[in-house]
Amino acid sequence: MGFFSKILDKLGIGSAAAASPTAVPAAAAAAAPKAIAVVDVVAQLEKRAVANPQKLNWRTSIVDLLKLLDIDSSFAARKELATELGCPADLMGDSAKMNIWLHKTVLARIAANGGNVPKELLD
Repeated sequence: MGFFSKILDKLGIGSAAAASPTAVPAAAAAAAPKAIAVVDVVAQLEKRAVANPQKLNWRTSIVDLLKLLDIDSSFAARKELATELGCPADLMGDSAKMNIWLHKTVLARIAANGGNVPKELLD
């Protein structure tokens, strides 16, 4: 499982399809296409933030976003995630720039995979 897959799994995005890709016969899958379930990411993260004793700003910080999802937020882990998501090499050498890129990219990828992420968080 890739690092980004862990994020999607924690948010409940695509986990059923990823867990059992062969569970539905191809003919049945073709006959009954399913819409992608939209997950309210903000509601989930806000709920987690309220329950968390730390004051985490997941809306602007990749570190806080990962902490809220109970995923390793160390520099090494973030660098691994950035590499997995194709962070430009010139940003990898500057942790602040890498973190900003990573936060925006993670939210955009969550949205692309069925997460309901508000436009203001994607700009």
